[in-house]
Amino acid sequence: MLIIGSDDKMIRSTKDMLKARFDMKDMGLADVILGVKIIRTQTGLVLSQSHYVDKILEKFNPGDTSVAQTPIDTSQHLSKNRGESVAQLEYSRIIGSLMYLMSCTRPDLAYAVSRLSRYTSNPSSEHWKGMTRLLRYLRYTRNYGLHYGQNPAVVEGFSDANWISDTKDSRSTSGYVFTLGGAAISWKSSKQTLIARSTMESEFIALDKAGEEAEWLRQFLEYVPRWPKPLTAICIHCDCQSAIGRAQSAMYNGRSRHMRRRHNTIRQLLSTGVITIDYVRSKDNIADPLTKGLSREVVHKSSMGMGLKPLE
Repeated sequence: MLIIGSDDKMIRSTKDMLKARFDMKDMGLADVILGVKIIRTQTGLVLSQSHYVDKILEKFNPGDTSVAQTPIDTSQHLSKNRGESVAQLEYSRIIGSLMYLMSCTRPDLAYAVSRLSRYTSNPSSEHWKGMTRLLRYLRYTRNYGLHYGQNPAVVEGFSDANWISDTKDSRSTSGYVFTLGGAAISWKSSKQTLIARSTMESEFIALDKAGEEAEWLRQFLEYVPRWPKPLTAICIHCDCQSAIGRAQSAMYNGRSRHMRRRHNTIRQLLSTGVITIDYVRSKDNIADPLTKGLSREVVHKSSMGMGLKPLE
């Protein structure tokens, strides 16, 4: 159990109440919770799962000393396996382990894990090549952790999309990441459920998903006692000016019902002060690696932007 509060007296009384009813031991300040290490530094906190990465590599990739500097090989195009499955059970076990790692402290793995997990039921040798590369990238970045500082004490988001990333079903990929204190607090990479007819539409769908997450985060902050009130709008950065223009326009002249609904939702979030939308250049959009494979320079830069750095 992890007890968090802004009132030391209340925390002590809560501990006393629990001790009177249950057989429990006070472990002091938390250093590990749910397999995530909490490291305190002079400037803030670091969340790391380097020990969990070691377990994954020892169990699923022993003896391999090679490393990769990017999680995805941009020249590799994966598709469904029409033949016989290759080590399906082992493949699914690795995906499960990587999903937990990605969900807790490693947003840089989100796109690769999302992409490879689509073939869990029937992996081929090509899918295993992608998995091996991801494990080698994990070895290269095994000591990465999320570094949180006191500033900036504001939540901001980044949204991106990759139009028709899957040529087999014409589905685009959405990605968003929200940061606080210089590091990521929420992120997602997923294949869009609807077919976007243009880059603008795919970016608009991704912006809608980011808006939903921003609304939830803002409602969560309402319950944080020491968070400054009233809450300011959460700024979402997008690298598509046409999608921003569509979102900020009071009129929607498209024929698509699903796009009209998304337009109304985003307009409501803007008008009620939940979010604002700002333009960011693609090279500065840290959500970019959540939608596609990129070069090692861009992967490194975006990881730093998400607060992912080696442990000192």
